[in-house]
Amino acid sequence: MSIFKAYDVRGVYPSELNEEIAYKVGRAFVTFLKVDNVAVSQDMRESSDSIKKSLIKGIIDQGADVIEVEGLCSTPKNYFACWFLKASGSIMVTASHNPGKYNGFKFTREQAIPISGDTGIKEIEQLVLKNKFKEVTHKGKVVRKDIEKEYANHVLNMIDVKKIKPLKVVIDAGNGMGGKDIELVLDNLPLKVTKMYFEPDGSFPNHEANPLKEENLIDLKKRVLGEKADFGIALDGDADRVFFIDENGETVASDLITCLIAEEILLMNPGENVLYDLRNSWIVKEIIEKNKGKAHMCRVGHAFIKEQMRKENAVFAGELSGHFYFKDNFYTDSAVIAALKVIQIISEKGKKLSELVKPLRKYFASGEINSEVEDKEGKMKELAEKYSSGKVSYLDGIRIDFKDWWFNVRPSNTEPLLRLNLEAKSNEMMEKKRDEILGIIRG
Repeated sequence: MSIFKAYDVRGVYPSELNEEIAYKVGRAFVTFLKVDNVAVSQDMRESSDSIKKSLIKGIIDQGADVIEVEGLCSTPKNYFACWFLKASGSIMVTASHNPGKYNGFKFTREQAIPISGDTGIKEIEQLVLKNKFKEVTHKGKVVRKDIEKEYANHVLNMIDVKKIKPLKVVIDAGNGMGGKDIELVLDNLPLKVTKMYFEPDGSFPNHEANPLKEENLIDLKKRVLGEKADFGIALDGDADRVFFIDENGETVASDLITCLIAEEILLMNPGENVLYDLRNSWIVKEIIEKNKGKAHMCRVGHAFIKEQMRKENAVFAGELSGHFYFKDNFYTDSAVIAALKVIQIISEKGKKLSELVKPLRKYFASGEINSEVEDKEGKMKELAEKYSSGKVSYLDGIRIDFKDWWFNVRPSNTEPLLRLNLEAKSNEMMEKKRDEILGIIRG
């Protein structure tokens, strides 16, 4: 079934994912994990309530109890619920940043440990397809829990509130769950906040809740400039990703934000491990090591990063797609915690965001470029042979490093696409090598 992806379940409602499938997923999740209880939450999508009800019925029909988180919920709040309520696993009903017609599920084990295609999603898919579940003698029950106060306290405990200054900030919640999350803590902070699209609305009337696409940042950039704000914050649909706009209305790349947060965390945790995905700039490793941290490159994808963080006991990880992971947040990602960290850093440093990232812009990046390719493995093999004189890594697709430039080409998990990221020490070199690599990929 095409809805079962590498990191979660996602599909168009109701043609690909519907109440019948949700019910089977509930039964399959309990069967696979052999859990006694499951924390269940939902976002603001128009189909989420109906999908959640069928999911819950499947879980209790398979004999497990449901801890239903009251009200609408973000993915980070769902992770918190799993950890705080000591649930045996959790399911979040969301399609993250996808358009409104989509819905889906994000799964975790106990302590918010993610379940990926490698660690259970494929098995859950097979159970759904077979649809032969063991009948149970005792059905589970549903208990509802309101955890807003505890969740807000947890988020605030991730920063030093006393250090926050009355900065002027514009926040675009994209009609997703991030506005609800950040409002839980705003009364405790001296910020001057301009709120954009804070009303949860699963039809996304203003723009897609995907800040990775530049067109979804246009409104925020205009508002930052119009308000003469210190900076802007863009949250994605389920509030696990965040992007930043500087005071000049320019997008700040997420690997530069990783540098700022890593520097701040390593001040308190010298010598600790910090992870970054292999699309990040060379500057990330340099900054981690300059601040007495141990830098470790990792695969792209939240499930892989969280697994490696736990193995290496990393204090922090940053991903180019705007995910930021914290050990003290049970190794999970949170847009709001990352946003508050950046607010604290700007408050403490007393500098504009553009000034803080200017010295980090040493290298020249292509950005992620997608190409339609049928024989993805064949093309990567061709690249490996042509550029074999460089340092070759197969950590995620293929990455080859040279003295003055590097590139990574990864296959999409869901589409016939190859994704290129390339960086060089000069803009001329970046453009030359980018065009050279694309000529091979598309040739």
